[in-house]
Formats: sequence, structure tokens, C-alpha cells
Amino acid sequence: MMGDTGPMEPAEAAGSFITPNYRFGFVLIISLFFLWALANNFNDILIRQFQKSLGLDRAQAGFIQFVFYIGYFVVALPAGLLMRRFGYKAGILTGLLLYASGALLFFPASLMLSYGAFLFALFMIAAGAACLETAANAYTSSFGDPRTAVQRLNLAQAFNGLGACLAPVIGAMLIFSGVEHSAATVEAMSPAALAAYRASEASTVQLPYTLLALAALLVAGAVAVTRLPAAQPRDGASLPDQFRRLARHRPLVGAVIAQFFYVGAQVGIWSYFIDFVKDVTPSVTERNAAFLLSASLVLFMIGRFSGTAIMARVRPARLLGGYALANVMLCAVAAFAGGWIAVGALILSSFFMSIMFPTIFALGIEGTGPAKPLGSSFIIMAIIGGAIFPPLMGLVAVRAGTVPVAMLLPLVCFVAIAIYARRIKPEATYPA
Repeated sequence: MMGDTGPMEPAEAAGSFITPNYRFGFVLIISLFFLWALANNFNDILIRQFQKSLGLDRAQAGFIQFVFYIGYFVVALPAGLLMRRFGYKAGILTGLLLYASGALLFFPASLMLSYGAFLFALFMIAAGAACLETAANAYTSSFGDPRTAVQRLNLAQAFNGLGACLAPVIGAMLIFSGVEHSAATVEAMSPAALAAYRASEASTVQLPYTLLALAALLVAGAVAVTRLPAAQPRDGASLPDQFRRLARHRPLVGAVIAQFFYVGAQVGIWSYFIDFVKDVTPSVTERNAAFLLSASLVLFMIGRFSGTAIMARVRPARLLGGYALANVMLCAVAAFAGGWIAVGALILSSFFMSIMFPTIFALGIEGTGPAKPLGSSFIIMAIIGGAIFPPLMGLVAVRAGTVPVAMLLPLVCFVAIAIYARRIKPEATYPA
């Protein structure tokens, strides 16, 4: 396989958590997890900001996530084919260049005040992030002893959680201007004053996205000149035959469905978190609402570490089901309680979402043998749920006149996950 350098000798990797010759390369791979987390979680800020700068309603703003996750869905398989032919390094460099290109497009889009231009830029960022996720999650196993591959991936994912925690704080400081006008004030503005207000609010995205682009280009330059381990040899099995068997493997099919609902719930809750807080506690500023979102994401990161420890004593499927039922109750409280009780319930939901993506993923691909890469791709494509649910939640919020009612949609998603956790049989035989 072309594109990767520095083959790793078995003796060199044996016993090493990170092979000494590839430590800097591993740091670069970890930086990718942090980088795509920033872009993903900046979207939650943009949904609120674009309502101000572009005059969008909540349903229209929800298409930010729709376009973003469509980008993931469309690019995931082509990214895998690219890496199958040219190696992980080629996939990473392609992803970073797409990511940087999309971030740089935010500058002209802000000058044009064009929602379409912003959506295209977001699609480009998502295309890059899809390449990065497809490569990095698998590539971490190549940096040391295969017996510690899971720990290396968990370490890398922890930095993804760190990026998710910091993104709302960074976005609140750099994107939110601190100027908040009521709907009545905006309606009373003259056309010239309104245009100046919109332009001023749109310009706030220029600095953070330019910085994201520069960071991506710097990492790309470092990856291009850094010695990285060789990619694993590809499987010679027939893709049509693998597809046929995977379609009959019930744990995988169930995981694809469960992951669709999970990502839809996660993205939907985080996307409308700031609007939710503003609806149920109007005195809270946008920036403080973003800080509350960041606190929720800290719980998400804590949940990942604690969940890993709990799984030493509790079966993953059982823990997944318990956490899903907990979030069913929390979403019900968020939808109907009001005030700080509702805000607290929504904050806490992130803790119980923490284990869901990796647990569903692991249960789905368990036992798939040589078809594991293809099975993994199907589960990754299921994140298109993140494109479907935010616009639906936005539409419900517009029709109901308030965001809390829209939290009934994530409630339904968590019911579906609980059903999957109840029915999953990871030991199911892989079809011959």
C-alpha cells in the first residue's frame, strides 16, 4: 500500500504503548481528534449566531447540521477507498486540505452574507473531517503493541472530548459578540441599521475559522514530513461477499440503526442547547448558555472515562440500556419541567450519552472478522442521523413556539437505543 512510510518491525512494536520512533507522529494523530471536535462543536454556536446574522428561524438554522452530516455520509466510503489505494497518510492529508479549504471559505461567505456559501463551506469542512475520522480511528492501532490498541484509541478519543468541551467556550468568546437585540428591536431597525447589524454579526466567524484553517495547514505540513508507521495490509476478500454476509449479521444491522438514532439525538440536543436555555431561562446570556453547554460536555468526557471503568463489572449492552433509559427520563424532564430543573436535566444527558457511540460501534462490529473494515464504514455512515434530526427539531420548535417540546424527538431516539441494547446478542454467529 502506497503513501505510508516507516514499516514497523514486530520487535520494535512489541511491549510498547507507543513505539519510540513514532511518538511525534502519534501526537499529530491525536491532534486530528481535537481538530475535528472543534469544527463539529462550533456548529452548535453557529446555529444561534446565524439566526442573528442571517435572519434565520430555528428550522432554517438546523440545516447547518443537515449539510454537515450529509458531508460525512457522502465522503466516508470514498475516503476509505482512497486510503485502501494510497494509504492512511494520503487520507489524512486530503482531509486536512479539505478541512482548511472549507474553513477559509467562511471569510468570503461572511462578506456575502450568504447562507448557501456558509453551507458549502461547512460541507467542505465535513468532507475533510470524514477523511480524518475514517483514517485516525483505525490508524491509532499501528503506533504500538497491538495488545494496547484499545487504550491508544481511548487516549485519542479523550482529546476529542477535550476539543468538544473547549469548543463552546472558544466559540462563545470569539463568535458571540455579546450584542443581543430583542425581536422587537430588530424589527424596528431601519434597513441600513439592520444591514450593518447583520454584517457585524456575520464578521465574527472570520477569525476563528481562519485560525482553524491555519491549524489544519500546519498539521498537514507536519504530517507530510513526519515518519509514520506503515499501513496494515488490506484484506483480499471479495467486497460483494462481505456485504452479503454483513447484511445478514443482526448485531451490525441493529448497530447501524441504533447509531443513526444516537447521533441524531446527540447532535439535536447539543445543537439546540443554547436556544433551549434561552427559552426556559431568558435571563441567561448567550455566552453563559454556551458555557453551560461546555459544562455539559465536560460531563460527557467524564462519562467516557467512568463508563470504561464500569464496563469492567457491567456488560456493555446492559450499561448502554441503562444509560439510554436514564436519558429517556431526562429528556422528558427537559421537555416538561421548565426553568433550571429542565436545564439541569439537559446538561446531565451528556453524561449518559458518553458511552453510546463507542459501545454501539463495538457491539456492532464484534465477530465480523475480515469484514470489520466494511462493517465499520456502515456504522460511520449511520451518523447521517445528525443531518436528519436537527432540522426536524427546529421545525417542531417553530411550530410549537418553544424549544423544550422538540426534546421529545431525542427521547424517542433513546427509546430505540434501549431496545437495541435489550435485544443485542454480540455472540451471534457471523453468517458464512
